[in-house]
Amino acid sequence: MDKFDQLILNALRANARQSISHISEAVSLSRSAVTERIKKLEQSGVIRGYQVLLSESQKEGVSAYFEIQHERANCADVVHVFHAIPEVITCQGITGEMDLLVYVNAASMKRLHEIREYIDAQVDIVKIKTHVVMSEWINNQA
Repeated sequence: MDKFDQLILNALRANARQSISHISEAVSLSRSAVTERIKKLEQSGVIRGYQVLLSESQKEGVSAYFEIQHERANCADVVHVFHAIPEVITCQGITGEMDLLVYVNAASMKRLHEIREYIDAQVDIVKIKTHVVMSEWINNQA
């Protein structure tokens, strides 16, 4: 991947619906070169797809972050708990007092509560803090 591929990816991150002509002007390549590069990025799996990202107010259900503290030596030893929950979107190891940050998108507040209780009931989980997402202003993740 060279600088032109990176520029094309940056343009697509900013607006995946912009025209090839607009991208080609922005990266100083021909339309055919940009089209070919995008095709190669898609075929190689660098670009895995395109999606619609809704604002939190338009989404169904409820999203939350769980801060998790556990008593195991390694985070990898408790990750299986989160693999068992289909609503888990991400699970990341973090620094500080807590060990993991888990992002969940549940169909309802009731389901979110069930997920929290399930996690809290695990023997290796020492502490759990819940942060419900109220609004989203920036989301650059695709």
